[in-house]
Amino acid sequence: MLTAVRELQIPLLAALLLGGCAAKGWRVVRSRSMAVAMDPAGLFPLRLQRPVMMAMCATEFSLGLALLVTAGPLGAGGAGLPATIVRAATALFFLVATGALNETRQRRPDAGCGCFGEFSDTPIGWRTITRAGVLCAAAAVTIGVPPLRMPSSPATAEALLAALAFELSLIAFLSPEIGEILVRLGYSEPCELRRLPVGRTLTALHSSAQWRRYAGQVSAAAPDDVWREGCWRFVVYPGSARGRRVDIVFAVYLQTRRPPVRVAVLDADTDEVLGRPELASLSLSKRL
Repeated sequence: MLTAVRELQIPLLAALLLGGCAAKGWRVVRSRSMAVAMDPAGLFPLRLQRPVMMAMCATEFSLGLALLVTAGPLGAGGAGLPATIVRAATALFFLVATGALNETRQRRPDAGCGCFGEFSDTPIGWRTITRAGVLCAAAAVTIGVPPLRMPSSPATAEALLAALAFELSLIAFLSPEIGEILVRLGYSEPCELRRLPVGRTLTALHSSAQWRRYAGQVSAAAPDDVWREGCWRFVVYPGSARGRRVDIVFAVYLQTRRPPVRVAVLDADTDEVLGRPELASLSLSKRL
């Protein structure tokens, strides 16, 4: 029975790895920008984040596929060496992920893990780190397991289903993504009460068409001012336009998926609106 439970971990781990890779890829495709998926690579310098993110997704896909391929007789060849290598690599992957999540939590407490794309926006907590540790242990116990086979009796099948239900319940408890999915399926809190980290707003802004249009006029890497009013967060960058010093004011709506972005360009000295007065209907009392 214990061997059967160990065998159960192989398809479960493969599904999680392939699902995580697919969720990240879908988020990038929908937003048409790699920036929205950069949270897992946030510990690296900016120039390395894109290749690290691509390598991470490729690793997840390769390990998930390799777990399935080596689960049968193919993995038993050479005294099970191919299967052993794949399963040990999977355990190492989740071990590294556990350490990386803990480090990210300390250095970037507002960042989500990005494990399952847009559903993983919740700041990293003990549940996310524990989940990675549990999956590391699950991968470790699969080392040495013989090729998968069908349950030998109805009683064994029922016991496996019970073990699967327990493990899925444990993973669900350790997954903040479940709460996000339930919110999207049902209740959605008013935007005035919605809590969204500033880092998430800046990520959404930098992947927007409005940012791409005005990025050439921005003269600083970090905003001069950020504040929130109701359902909008205002971000002010210094810049230059038509030979004048300007403030480029972006208003980002507080929602996690593809928020609307509005822009106004103000003279830095007189606050005269120079272009794109899209913020006329919004309050700029703090800026003005």
